Amino acid sequence: MSTDTVRAQAHDLRREQRGWYFYDWACSVYSTSVLSVFLGPYLTSVAKSAADADGFVHPLGIPVRAGSFFAYCVSASVIVSILVMPLVGAAADRTGRKKPLLAACAYVGATATTGLFFLSGDRYLLGGLLLIVANSSVAVSMVVYNSYLPQIAPPEDRDRVSSRGWAFGYAAGSSMLIVNLVLFTAHDSFGVSESTAVRICLASAGLWWGAFTLVPLKRLHDRRTTAATSAAPAVHGWRQLAATVRDMRGKPLTLAFLLAYLVYNDGIQTVISQASVYGSEELGLSQSTLITAVLMVQVLAVAGALGMGRLARTYGAKRTILGSLVAWTVTLAAGYFLPAGAPVWFFVLAAGIGLVLGGSQALSRSLFSHLVPPGKEAEYFSAYEMSDRGMSWLGPLLFGITYQLTGSYRDAIISLVAFFVIGFVLLARVPVRRAISDAGNPVPERI
Repeated sequence: MSTDTVRAQAHDLRREQRGWYFYDWACSVYSTSVLSVFLGPYLTSVAKSAADADGFVHPLGIPVRAGSFFAYCVSASVIVSILVMPLVGAAADRTGRKKPLLAACAYVGATATTGLFFLSGDRYLLGGLLLIVANSSVAVSMVVYNSYLPQIAPPEDRDRVSSRGWAFGYAAGSSMLIVNLVLFTAHDSFGVSESTAVRICLASAGLWWGAFTLVPLKRLHDRRTTAATSAAPAVHGWRQLAATVRDMRGKPLTLAFLLAYLVYNDGIQTVISQASVYGSEELGLSQSTLITAVLMVQVLAVAGALGMGRLARTYGAKRTILGSLVAWTVTLAAGYFLPAGAPVWFFVLAAGIGLVLGGSQALSRSLFSHLVPPGKEAEYFSAYEMSDRGMSWLGPLLFGITYQLTGSYRDAIISLVAFFVIGFVLLARVPVRRAISDAGNPVPERI
């Protein structure tokens, strides 16, 4: 192979990697502005305006407390995504046509998110439906998106590529959140009401998602694999999931890593979702303080993802992840002792979370990509996403039970240390070099 050909292939691969980053850039604004900041309080207010005298709404004739409607919709979206993920993962691997599937998931989700502009008055059912569609769409799209990683990055380069993808996502979330917060806090200056400002913020995330998805769709390439076939892939989705589970049983080290990831990632997701509750209920902090803290986490997560990516090149992904789990444990222990009514110390806690958040997730994704047998990327990443989304109720359950028994959010937040300690022990026991070799992949020099 000539030098010019090698250079051309390297250039094409870098171009494809840059296009891949942009899907994180496209969809992360949904997670930040819509799910983490604006939609929960706004949909709850809409549901309360439609509630009866006892504070209940009645979707499908079922009495639901208005304050719980948002949480139930999020749970429903998790169930939908779990049902759809195996079908999409099987379709991606069997047909080799990942781009149409990525486009379908992205634009269904982006359209639903943009449609939140029409969420007003007492249209809580519309909001719930659009939330379920958008949240399940982004989850399923990540199966296809993540499955590109082993194809666009050689083993020794995946930590860097994965970390940059996460950094792009956090940078986009921060950028859009700044714009949205300016509109929200100064809505009178723009001549719109507070509710209209929220609806514009929600819809703008959908427009952003749809617009920037065009970049990866233009630059990514579909690759036919030995597993590819045109024979009715969706029909075989659940059969393929069962085959994936059986296949993983034959690769116990891959399964062991997935178990460790399931445990410590559940802790991460619970901290993300419950930190604002801890700040408002236990520490008595204002909404503006909490939103500023979310923005700080987003900004620092960019630096954290890139910084931990560099550490992984020196110390290996496994050691760097283990170090991040120690940092998570120390951060939660510090959070237990935070004084009430002191936003400065809460910002310090947010900074600690931001610095380890992006890197621990990015390196987990890249490390798992080494443990996936060639030609089975989408179905294995379907199981990866299902372990993420499908088991994310354990942490909140422990948090809630601890608060119920003790009446203290401090005890509830410190209970989450168990996820990071157990996850550390499980991950430390996984011999990743042998796991990579058993999966049929080349072992990088440093892992």
